[in-house]
Amino acid sequence: MTFQTVDLPVIQNPNQLSDRDAMGLENSFVERISHDVWARYPDLFAADSPQLAGICGNGAEPFERRYAAGSLLALRGDPRIPSGSPRMIDVPAGEVGIGLPPERVGAVVDQWARVGVLDSWIRKECPRHRVSIPAFRIARYPVTNLEYREFLRDSGSDAFPTSWRFGCYPVHLANHPVWTVRPEDADAYAAWLAARTNRAFRIPTEAEWEYAASGGTDREYPWGDDFDPANANTVERGPLTTTPVGIYPGGRSAFGAEDMAGNVEEITSDVYSAYPGGVCVDDNLRQAMGEYRVIRGGSFTRFGDLARCTRRHGPYNRDFYAIGFRIAESV
Repeated sequence: MTFQTVDLPVIQNPNQLSDRDAMGLENSFVERISHDVWARYPDLFAADSPQLAGICGNGAEPFERRYAAGSLLALRGDPRIPSGSPRMIDVPAGEVGIGLPPERVGAVVDQWARVGVLDSWIRKECPRHRVSIPAFRIARYPVTNLEYREFLRDSGSDAFPTSWRFGCYPVHLANHPVWTVRPEDADAYAAWLAARTNRAFRIPTEAEWEYAASGGTDREYPWGDDFDPANANTVERGPLTTTPVGIYPGGRSAFGAEDMAGNVEEITSDVYSAYPGGVCVDDNLRQAMGEYRVIRGGSFTRFGDLARCTRRHGPYNRDFYAIGFRIAESV
C-alpha cells in the first residue's frame, strides 16, 4: 500500500492541539476554492438542474466546476435530494469480513504517524472477523441540511446543529451534509422519517456501514487501497468546509454510496466495545467520554486516516469534529 497525497505536516496527537494546529493549517488565512470560481464557469448559470446534477457526479469535470454546479443546485433545489424520500441503495445479505488483521496495525500507524495517529487508535479495529449481515438499504448520501430542516419544522424539535450559527438555517448549504448533530438527534431524525413514511428507517450499525463502504472486500478505502485526496473531502486537499453531496465521484463505494470517506463523519448505532477476540481499548477518548457511539468515515476537518473503511473512532466535544449521519433501512 503506497501513500499518494500532498505533503502533510508533522503533528502530535491532534486532541492535544488547537483546531487549526490539529488540521495542519498555517497561521494565515486559507483559500482552497478560487475566489473567482463563479466567473470561471458562467455557463453553469444557463444550465438546468438535471444538467448541474450530471456535472456534480462526473469525474471528468474539474473539482471546482463540480463544486460550483453543486452550489447552484443548493439554491435552485437539488433533484438528487427528493423531499421526504432519501435515495436508498440495496446492499445484499452476506458473510462479511469486518475490521483489521492485527499484523497490519503497524503499517497503518507508520503510514499516518505524521498526523498524530497512535497505535491504540488503530487496535480498536482488530481483529478482522466475519459478520453475517442481512440485506438492508443505505442512503446514497448523508443527511443534508435541507432534510434536517424538514425534520426540525415538522417535529418541532429544537435540536439545532451547532454548525447552524445562532440556530439559523444555512439556505446556501441546503445540499451539504448536516453537522454537527448528537447521536440522539440522529436517532430522533430516523424515527421521525420512519413514522412519516411508514418505512423501517434507522441509523446503520457499524458492520453495515463498513460493508456499504468497502463493498464487502478488504479494501482500505471505498475506492481501493491507496489514499487519493481527489476522491474525498478531507483536510489534505479539500476546501476546509462541507461540500455538496455527491461531488466526489471517485470516492463512490462499490454499492454506489457517496461521501462515505470525507465530508462529514457519520454516526452509527453501536456503542464502542471490543470486537470478538479483541481487547477493549481504554484510550483518552474513552476516558474523556465514557461510553460513546462509534463514528465512521472521515471529514473535511480531518486527515485521510479517518477515511479508511475499518477506522473506528468517536466524538470529542470540539468544533473540528464534524459529525453527521446517514440513514439505513431494514428490508
